[in-house]
Amino acid sequence: MLKEFRHPDRCVVGTVGEPGRRLFLIQVAQGHSIAAVAVEKEQAQLLGRRLTEILDQLAALGEPIPDAHEPRDMGPLDAPLSVDFRAGAIGLAWDAGRMAAQIELFPLEESDFETDTTLVQIWLTPSKAREFAARAEAVVASGRPTCPVCAQPLGPEGHICPRANGYRSRLFP
Repeated sequence: MLKEFRHPDRCVVGTVGEPGRRLFLIQVAQGHSIAAVAVEKEQAQLLGRRLTEILDQLAALGEPIPDAHEPRDMGPLDAPLSVDFRAGAIGLAWDAGRMAAQIELFPLEESDFETDTTLVQIWLTPSKAREFAARAEAVVASGRPTCPVCAQPLGPEGHICPRANGYRSRLFP
């Protein structure tokens, strides 16, 4: 079953859980229809970055695209929270006729979630796409800090850096 959101009221990246154990979600709502798709942190991050790149390229070509800004909507995910599926593939395209970005979220074949949904399709205006990208960046950055030496996440229990050449001492608390 296709869930299509041609004019979403809200489309955001959000998380559930503590840093290090967070479930990343793309949640979209239009009227009374709502969908939430679980994604990997890297998928959310890359989707936000790629949207920003597309919008920047269009602005450089003279299209009337809004500039980057801080996310205005940093509110919690809408309730009730029901995950439709875990994304296996994500499609992204720019439709010049509609002047909108199209995001398609396809499920993994083997998913932890029971659903009839086989595709979530979202259309974002340039301003909504900028908002989505800015929030995705902010949500991803709000997790655990990374080690400046190896770029792996630093946990609350400390970090044994693999670049310490096998030594077991903690480089960073």
